Amino acid sequence: MTMEFKNATDCWKVILSDVTKNRGLLSTIEKFAGGNTATAKIVFGTSGWRGEIGTDFTFNNVRIVTSAIIRMFRESDPSVMKAMGISGFDEVGSRGVIVGHDNRFLGPEFAGEVIALLREEGIKTWYAGEAATPEFSAGIEMLHAACSINLTPSHNPANYGGFKFNPSDGGPAGAEITSKIEKIANEMMKESPPLAAAQPEHIEKIDLTGLYIKYITERKTVDIKRVRDFIEKQDCIICIDNVHGATRGRIQKIIGESDRIRYLRTEDDYLFGGVAPEPSDKNMKGIEKILKESNSAFKLGVIMDPDGDRIRHADEEMIIPMNYFGAMALHFLHVHKGFSGVAVKSVGTSNLVNAIAEKLNIPVRETRVGFKNFRPYLLRTAKERALVCFEESDGISGFNHTLEKDALFGILLAVEMMAVTGKNLSAYLKDIMDEFGYYYPDRSGIGVDRSLTGEVLLNKLSVIRDNFRAGTGVRIGDVQRTVKEVITVDGTKLVFDDGSWLMIRPSGTEPKVRFYIEARTEDEKTALFEKAEKITGDALGIA
Repeated sequence: MTMEFKNATDCWKVILSDVTKNRGLLSTIEKFAGGNTATAKIVFGTSGWRGEIGTDFTFNNVRIVTSAIIRMFRESDPSVMKAMGISGFDEVGSRGVIVGHDNRFLGPEFAGEVIALLREEGIKTWYAGEAATPEFSAGIEMLHAACSINLTPSHNPANYGGFKFNPSDGGPAGAEITSKIEKIANEMMKESPPLAAAQPEHIEKIDLTGLYIKYITERKTVDIKRVRDFIEKQDCIICIDNVHGATRGRIQKIIGESDRIRYLRTEDDYLFGGVAPEPSDKNMKGIEKILKESNSAFKLGVIMDPDGDRIRHADEEMIIPMNYFGAMALHFLHVHKGFSGVAVKSVGTSNLVNAIAEKLNIPVRETRVGFKNFRPYLLRTAKERALVCFEESDGISGFNHTLEKDALFGILLAVEMMAVTGKNLSAYLKDIMDEFGYYYPDRSGIGVDRSLTGEVLLNKLSVIRDNFRAGTGVRIGDVQRTVKEVITVDGTKLVFDDGSWLMIRPSGTEPKVRFYIEARTEDEKTALFEKAEKITGDALGIA
């Protein structure tokens, strides 16, 4: 019996309820994507515009957003052009735009529409095909391109499409650019009739992986030869889970084929086998099994998201979240590789890196959540250059590397750590913690009434910083602590005298308050969460 659907959302619900049985319904999604001309509100979040394919992420809406970008180029507002790093429309046209996508459903077709619209305006374009986000960042610099358009929603579920825009420095677009795109696109949504479909007559392809290899070889943050030699000569096993994403095939090209490397989930699958395609602990079961079955001396497992900008590491002993790996990267790049600079982290990340930095006399800079906030420290012209930039949500970049977070970099750096230290990651981490202290980060949160969103919630929570100033005594479980430092970069972070801390910040998208904590022992985590919830309840006037 043929199933009929009123909209793409209902169809996606059926597809995702059983991806094996209902995979054939993707043809229905394609019809919605092409035939649905309903407009959508365009919002560029921390990493681009995202929407459900066939509902708001449609061919017509992708054409509108692309047309809005072209109009932005033509208007050449000085503040926007400065943020873009270009002088105006003519320079965009001559330097060109890289266009590509991850492995999502209809990626090539959406990219074709974008390329056609750009070429109609005389703008040079390169088609990258399926590519990883850090490759776009490196490719922009290597080609001296004006910008890139990468059609990816990163780690979102299979029913989502996405649209990332990167200016000429290769980093995520800042608010000066994205707010302009939003403004023009949303005006066009109201004013414009549906735009005609278009596909380019000619496509100039570009090998972004080849450019990425040249980029990392020139930058010398990771030693590719040392990585290759280690894999060739040492008793090791490396397990890489691509989760059917655009990272597949990249490592083979960078370091060569090896029977010591096992690759998981490299097949074409628009539906990711029915799982959320993110580098979560739950998704690492396949890696853990392979590592435990191996008798190799060195063991490394990694999982990446579909567009290759998030990564999580593991060995036989433990899963190593970015809170720990980012601190390890700082120690490795400074102590073992001799690089100098500052440690840059989002405010919700582990203070293990702070402890390392304090002893090694390295300045620490804490930013708001969002990788784009690291840009000032990753630019080659920066007065304070980052040794490492990382956020707890699995994103990392490093000294002299891309302005985008980069999972490929995360793999190469991990292998080089093993090659130089002669240890598995968990052993290296233990050495670091033995020297600098043990830290146990975690996060949670609570839902609040829908009336408590945006500025209302922000204002209510702001009393926390007034009630808990430096020097304030705080009872946490059975222990009396003193507030050592209050950080208000993003929400309110209370750092206590023993180095533990809690942070309370409103969600930017949901009626929720998020808690980030870090204890000095596993047993203290519960008490910190309870304290964070009590402080939040008092601020909001709820029991």
